[in-house]
Amino acid sequence: MRLPPYLIVILLLSACGSAFVPAQGAGGLYQDGGIFKPAVEMIATARSRALVEMYEFGRTDLERGLVAARLRGADVRVVLDPTIPISVVVGRRLAAAGVPVRFYPVDDSLGQIDHVKLLLGDSSGLVGGMNWGVGSARNHDFALLLRGVGKLERLKQIFEQDWSLAGGVPRPLAPVVEPLAQTAPGTEIRGLLEAVLDAARRHIDAEVFALTDPEVILRLQTAHRRGVEVRVILDRAQVVNLPAFTALRRSGAGVRWATPVGAGAKLHAKAVLADGRLVLGSANWSRHGLEINHELDVATEDSRAVAAYSARFEADWRAAA
Repeated sequence: MRLPPYLIVILLLSACGSAFVPAQGAGGLYQDGGIFKPAVEMIATARSRALVEMYEFGRTDLERGLVAARLRGADVRVVLDPTIPISVVVGRRLAAAGVPVRFYPVDDSLGQIDHVKLLLGDSSGLVGGMNWGVGSARNHDFALLLRGVGKLERLKQIFEQDWSLAGGVPRPLAPVVEPLAQTAPGTEIRGLLEAVLDAARRHIDAEVFALTDPEVILRLQTAHRRGVEVRVILDRAQVVNLPAFTALRRSGAGVRWATPVGAGAKLHAKAVLADGRLVLGSANWSRHGLEINHELDVATEDSRAVAAYSARFEADWRAAA
């Protein structure tokens, strides 16, 4: 008799304990410091392109890799957020080395940031929540390695949209919700996230750095009331999470504080698995993340990615107990 995937995950967790973590790259899903493995490889092997859009950029190994790719003749371009000092420093060094760099024109009056984490290589794209900061590898996060002409073309369009805007020529794309959704322009990520939560009938398992949006909190509570098993892990160091933690607990939904995985580590993920649909990316579950900042999320139903996230969530849920 063939066991369903969720039972296989449970049996594996029972056998291996809470420290069980699936192999990196299952279904294209990478975790924590392992996210930098495909990033380094994509840049090192780039022959035609290495397009980067990054909120925090401080890693000198990736900086050197981009310069080398440019010297090989690849189309190397970088869009950075101007509000992060280290990103400005690295951007200036890259520009001095011949790499075209532009800074995203954030709206200071709204407190906007360019929070996107995107790398587009020759034949793949990497989308997730991991910054390229000096200490980012300590954080718990997820990223998805994407292949396929349609997905890569969509990523290319989003990058070119942002490159053009950073050059002073706004060319916003028409709204497209799945599998790649953005915020500012539009509110595609909110639409995607709310649709996934509303459609859930069995379970919702989320790991979120910042959860403050009242509409999302309400949808989680509503899902619990209609019989969905709702489990949410939050970063305790983010004091803004306390109202959501309290509201979810009072409603009877499952909610726990993440157990730190090391000194200075954060639960930096913004991910949810709802009835076999996994959504992850850069957008926190806040008004800024869903309406104001420039953000990028991706949805997948890949069975290997879903199983890998599910196994990691179970381990994190047990540790948080």
